[in-house]
Amino acid sequence: MKKINPRVLLAIILVPLGLILAFVPANTTHPYKLGPEELLEYVNSGMQYFSPDEVAHMLISKDLSLVLIDVRNANEYEKFHLPGAINIPLSALLEPEWKDYLDQDLRYNVFYSNSTVNANQAWMLTRQLGYENNYVLQGGLNYWAETIMNPKAPAATSPDEEIARYNFRQGASRALGGGAAVETSSQPAPALPKIAPRPKKKRVEGGC
Repeated sequence: MKKINPRVLLAIILVPLGLILAFVPANTTHPYKLGPEELLEYVNSGMQYFSPDEVAHMLISKDLSLVLIDVRNANEYEKFHLPGAINIPLSALLEPEWKDYLDQDLRYNVFYSNSTVNANQAWMLTRQLGYENNYVLQGGLNYWAETIMNPKAPAATSPDEEIARYNFRQGASRALGGGAAVETSSQPAPALPKIAPRPKKKRVEGGC
């Protein structure tokens, strides 16, 4: 996966974010929670990311604390989406009907798009509004297809850890559709599961 310089990524995210906020009534948003330097620190750390392996494991284990949120437009979502994902287009993110989904402390919301730009914009917007527990699928659908749905076999001399990772991804690919990056569905978005709060895990994954 090609990595983007954090400062470049931040600039790509902030310009459209400013345009979105410009059309939002003043009483709809809270004061910015983070300044540019703090935002850059977050982007540098990669703390907003869930790796494809993490998401695959949670899907396979039917972990109810995971909510996948597809921020692409409705047409793209209808054509294909990850299993169980709901569709909240980036342009609709600030509509009142989605506030209870985004401003909560029971689940891990993981935004995704084809790459990470739009998903990072969604994450940064919710972060600036003071909403917690919102994250981004590392690499988006493109990286998901590369790592989970069509993993590349390591060399026979590769370390055991790399071989184990490949074996997990092969199994995940079979469990989640095998060779297709996404799930096609015309079913309505699932209702939010009601689960007990769980301790927030320490984010350690990085990448762009």
